[in-house]
Amino acid sequence: MTPAIVNTPATRNLPGRAYVTFLAGDGDYVKGVVGLAKGLRKVKAAYPLVVAVLPDVPAEHRRMLVNQGCILRQIEEVHPPVSDKECPYIRSYFAINYCKLRLWEFVEYKKMIYLDADIQVFDNIDHLFDSPDGGFYGVLDCLCEMDGQPCPQKVRWPEELGPEPPFYFNGGMFVFEPSISTYHDLLNTLKITPPTPFAEQDFLNMFFRDISRPLTPVYNLLVAMLWRHPEKVELEKAKVVHYCMAGSKPWKYTGKEEYMDREDIKMLVKKWWEIYNDETLNYRSSAQTTGRGLADGKNCAPLLRPMPLESPPLLWRRKSFTELFRF
Repeated sequence: MTPAIVNTPATRNLPGRAYVTFLAGDGDYVKGVVGLAKGLRKVKAAYPLVVAVLPDVPAEHRRMLVNQGCILRQIEEVHPPVSDKECPYIRSYFAINYCKLRLWEFVEYKKMIYLDADIQVFDNIDHLFDSPDGGFYGVLDCLCEMDGQPCPQKVRWPEELGPEPPFYFNGGMFVFEPSISTYHDLLNTLKITPPTPFAEQDFLNMFFRDISRPLTPVYNLLVAMLWRHPEKVELEKAKVVHYCMAGSKPWKYTGKEEYMDREDIKMLVKKWWEIYNDETLNYRSSAQTTGRGLADGKNCAPLLRPMPLESPPLLWRRKSFTELFRF
């Protein structure tokens, strides 16, 4: 089934760039999306936040997102590859992340930056849209790859997926170009690809291994790096923080899980809540939406006025791994 396309007068002249995230079910991840929308607004992002929602996202949550200026795009679930194992993934809920493949069908946008719902943006990253066309850009899943010495926590490449990529990126943030042909290639390749422990992250690393390009860790700082590789982290320079570890989600943080009583984690959780609770960051516009759009997200979108880029384009040149990933 073709995803429902936003098509109201308020969105016919959308820019060819957008941020995008993914939401499923009726759980509390909607708070993460609201926080992300407000975070992008705080750093004066020039482009809208699109939310790819599965049909099981309730109307109340859709209404919350529309009220925060998000553009909703309903998608259908992508079923993971068939496996003879009961659960081939590290965590069973990883299987739902194959739905990210639907994002390549969003061809009303030329380039998009994907951000997981448990990410917060603390500095403007609009300049990543100016990265050279034809590539797929992501951040190392583990900073040990900066030195070429894998640590015990580094994801091991599944041999069944063929040659190992030049670097292994985290699937929570990436820059990509929607394309119908790529979309079909992704789904067709998925049918013949065995499921592996890290689900869509492994799959995307395999599929884009020839065109993947590394971004510096400031664009997707996984909180686990604070204790796994502290010597490689300068927290004050991080533009994007990924609250990916169990216990680190700000909206359910208790501080009781392992590593969660660290002062740097407490500080990051506090910064997230400051953005989430800041009423001055609520979306304010004469947005035009239809009653149907508020209920199902198929035709709802706020009026969006792109702002000029504030950051210079990235300087891309050939570098050694060590130089490229230096903060």
